[in-house]
Amino acid sequence: MDLSAIVDRLDDRLRTDDFADLDASANGLQVGPDEKQVERVAVAVDGVAETFERAIEADADLLVTHHGVSWGGFDRVTGRTYDRLEPLLANDLALYVSHLPLDGHQELGNAAGVADVLGLEDRSPFGELGPEYIGQRGTAPEPYSREQLCDELEDELRTGDRPVRCLEFGPDEVEDVAIVTGSGTDWLDEAVAAGADALVTGEGKHQVYHEAREAGINVVLAGHYATETFGVRALQDLVEDWGLETTYLESPTGL
Repeated sequence: MDLSAIVDRLDDRLRTDDFADLDASANGLQVGPDEKQVERVAVAVDGVAETFERAIEADADLLVTHHGVSWGGFDRVTGRTYDRLEPLLANDLALYVSHLPLDGHQELGNAAGVADVLGLEDRSPFGELGPEYIGQRGTAPEPYSREQLCDELEDELRTGDRPVRCLEFGPDEVEDVAIVTGSGTDWLDEAVAAGADALVTGEGKHQVYHEAREAGINVVLAGHYATETFGVRALQDLVEDWGLETTYLESPTGL
């Protein structure tokens, strides 16, 4: 399949253009020629040296990641930036990236994947960012205890043996859950205003401890990497349906 056709399909499905003014990441095709034939696609959470090397070893023509190499562009392609890009260029490996579009996609996204793990129903977009949303909110059919909620996430997520941490400042029983994956504690006030019993995210900033305590809400920190594997795995299934060979490159950070 032509690379341009794959890029067009992914951009359309993920609504990449709608996030152009909202995301520091250069979403879409970050590295690659205008035209190239693609037979094998690798997917990974992070576009870094390790996943580049493993994609090359897997003879991939295209690597699709959640975190890419361009955050606001490059001033110079030297030093570590050159070292990171050189394997892509030397081996004709294209890189497609979807950051916030893949966080908040209500079917394919990371937050949707976490909601699937928890079996949430009556879902709606959550995590406002301008006119878009980067998370999801839903209701558990049977309330979780705080311990059960954390245990379920710890059992099902790829945490790299990292424990799921819960700031237990909200109700003992958790039914209404708001989710913003990765680093999502900036949406704590929105979760409180929505009446959520818990905000599930990946990692927290120092001040979230006191903010959650003062607001009376549970905050679950399940790992940045662990909460953001779902989107690229969903894209893997999608491109397989298009007739392409795929491979998933697991590289948990434990963070």
